[in-house]
Amino acid sequence: MQKKKNVTGVVYSTNPDFDYTYNSDSEPETLPPQQQVLRIFLEKKHRGGKTASIIKGFVGKSEDMEELGKLLKTKCGTGGSVKDGEIIIQGDMREKILEMLISKGYKAKKSGG
Repeated sequence: MQKKKNVTGVVYSTNPDFDYTYNSDSEPETLPPQQQVLRIFLEKKHRGGKTASIIKGFVGKSEDMEELGKLLKTKCGTGGSVKDGEIIIQGDMREKILEMLISKGYKAKKSGG
């Protein structure tokens, strides 16, 4: 099966010189840690009664966010995931996460309740 190209707007053109415009799913460049402003939330809803620490505000490539999420999971010794632009760490690990992010050079603070 052949993959379709991401052509926007025009389906067909009789103009031989027509240049198609393609969707570019470009991710923003990863900002250095000093320019990142991360917020750490505690969430209990939609998780079956279990708490989760959520880090929001990361600007950059998904690979770099995955790497940061993996580092936080190993340092906290818990599970978690990275999806929808958020890093989710199981349990109330806000203090540990805050210390680790500040030691890595990120501007981080606890938010929410």
